[in-house]
Amino acid sequence: MKNNIEIFTHPDYLPERSDPIKSYFFFSYQIKIVNRSVETIQLLSRYWHIVDGQGRAEDIYGPGVVGKTPILKPNDLFTYTSFCPLPTPLGFMEGSFRMLDESGKEFDVPIERFQLVAPQVLN
Repeated sequence: MKNNIEIFTHPDYLPERSDPIKSYFFFSYQIKIVNRSVETIQLLSRYWHIVDGQGRAEDIYGPGVVGKTPILKPNDLFTYTSFCPLPTPLGFMEGSFRMLDESGKEFDVPIERFQLVAPQVLN
């Protein structure tokens, strides 16, 4: 927890949107951001480091999340779902959110690494 901001991740494999024969594995991930600080904050941007099962990496930078730059008052939470296609059934994501506090100071909140796993690879 950085600056009293908690980030929870919940990835899920979507077999109905995947095509393993074509090396296309589609994952969703739900992110929950909880403001445990005493200040109102705003999410400005995101950074993702995505690595597939072959070690190929991609870095994604962008404004906000799902087209929003949410403002979170103390004890507020914001939840969203997004997606990540991979050419392999295994991979991981990690990154950070750039936040703005009430005094105008920007800070980064790390998002711990989480795995993207298609269940068929576990058999």
